[in-house]
Amino acid sequence: MCVIVFLPGFIDHVTVDSLVTSYLYPVFIVYSVLGLLSAIYIMIKQVKQAVEPAKRQQAVLLSWGIVLYAALALLTNVIVPIFVNNWSSSKFGPIFSLFLVAVVAYSVIKHKLFDIRFVVVRSLGYILSLSLIAFISTITLVNITNLLSAHGVSSEIQNIISVVSTLALALLYQPFKNTFDKLTKKLFYRDAYETQDLLNEFNETIVSTIDLEQLLKRAGVTIEKYLKPGYCDFAINDTDANVVRIVSSGHPTLDRDKLEKIRAFTHARPEKLVVTDYLEVGMTELKNILTEAGIGLLIRITSDKSVEGVGYIFLGYKKSGNTYNSQDTEALEIVSNELAIAIQNALQFEEIQKFAVTLQEKVDDATKRLRSSNIKLKQLDQTKDDFISMASHQLRTPLTSVKGYVSMVLDEDAGKVNAQQRKLLDQAFISSQRMVYLIADLLNVSRLKTGKFVIDAKPTNLADVVETELEQLKETAKGRGLKMEYQRPKSFPVMNLDETKIRQVIMNFSDNAIYYTPSGGTITVSVQDKPDSVELTVSDNGIGVPKAMQHHLFTKFYRAENAKKARPDGTGLGLFMAQKVIVAQGGSIIFHSEENKGSTFGFSFPKAKLLVK
Repeated sequence: MCVIVFLPGFIDHVTVDSLVTSYLYPVFIVYSVLGLLSAIYIMIKQVKQAVEPAKRQQAVLLSWGIVLYAALALLTNVIVPIFVNNWSSSKFGPIFSLFLVAVVAYSVIKHKLFDIRFVVVRSLGYILSLSLIAFISTITLVNITNLLSAHGVSSEIQNIISVVSTLALALLYQPFKNTFDKLTKKLFYRDAYETQDLLNEFNETIVSTIDLEQLLKRAGVTIEKYLKPGYCDFAINDTDANVVRIVSSGHPTLDRDKLEKIRAFTHARPEKLVVTDYLEVGMTELKNILTEAGIGLLIRITSDKSVEGVGYIFLGYKKSGNTYNSQDTEALEIVSNELAIAIQNALQFEEIQKFAVTLQEKVDDATKRLRSSNIKLKQLDQTKDDFISMASHQLRTPLTSVKGYVSMVLDEDAGKVNAQQRKLLDQAFISSQRMVYLIADLLNVSRLKTGKFVIDAKPTNLADVVETELEQLKETAKGRGLKMEYQRPKSFPVMNLDETKIRQVIMNFSDNAIYYTPSGGTITVSVQDKPDSVELTVSDNGIGVPKAMQHHLFTKFYRAENAKKARPDGTGLGLFMAQKVIVAQGGSIIFHSEENKGSTFGFSFPKAKLLVK
């Protein structure tokens, strides 16, 4: 649009007292007015959107400067000349332009609109590099031209050599420029650094450890390396919101009282970052606190996961005496966001470690209590075993007498016994025999605990032993409405077995079949002589054992639920001791059952080891 001012239709002619415009001049005026209005609109928008006080002050100041400049410039350069037809007022235009320049300069210096030192240094670098290139190129080209002319080289060749030399110097411009950039930085801009280098090193730092203390110390060292503050401290909110952990690089003036005051001032402020030198009127108290603590800059570490925020980074004043610039604040904004995630991960790791320690302490305490309880249980178990052993011995003597006297009466040693008396005495004898077996089971359990359980093997005809035991139970089975069958071979081998303990097992299997089979059922006892073994099985069509309970059946004191209902007075020792007796003699237990259809219990002995030859 500025090309308009050079066109013939913009200014017709100029006299000493007047300026005669043409048809393009109104277009230029409209364009200028629209441009100023757009600038004013943008600045007002910046004022509304600015969150940080410093940026808001910059926008407000520039807005007023542009508004005043626009009003005065339009008045003297447009309105007055048009209505009065006298352009003498336009001579004040440059003064108003100087006024706008002064406002911008004030914003640059006072409110840090941009880093003017950086611009000056960069400009100086460009000027020096361009000057050096120009000087070298001039000297080189002059010398080459003189040398070529002295040797009579044609002008065409000289021109080609000059072009090549110019291209070579152009290619050397960038290395020269980089060299002068580094030189000017070192001399005039000692705080300069590359933001990307800071971010790269910081990223490597925060992933190097999960320990919070080490993480913050290494992060502080990285920040100090690039920003060169007097110190870098951190105040981190622990997992308990009321606890603040301070990690210091050795700065002694940041105590918890000052920290609480700083938190009270900054917690409600919209901006995360505060530079002490930039604090405006109205924040005098906070500025005094920060100045007293030697804090040149602070930034809140925030996170979406924490309402209270993660904590603070506190930086001392720069060692160079310079203030923190926009490059520093932008870098710290990025750094704080990355550090927030790393700190939260470290805090969560600490929580897991604390939980693991607490859990281990609880486990150790529970183990200690469990060991104490176990010792008491062992003592109680020993007391119980001692009682069972003592009670069994004490009961066995009178019970043997009872059984013996009943047997004598049945043998009519004390006189004639009628049929009714014999039936009653038979039941008494069977009950006493059952009691003898129960006491024997109790004694055997006690002997198992003490290691005194001994097998007394003698030549025994298993078929005869079974027949003898079943004879005692026939009347009981008949009284319960049950049919009992015994299947035995004509001949049966003699084997080395503990007859007394085998009788207990046979009695236990048969007795269980009688009690757990409903009236009208059948019990089949079978003894088989197989080529390699002998087997005994007791089968019934009674209540059976539920499948879910079968794997518990041969454990001490265990009874299935349906068995408890059918026979509440059972002990749960019979099957346990039966397995122990059979296995101790080299045999194996036979068992299969189906609920409500019946069960088969038995045992098998190998002939090879037990057969009497």
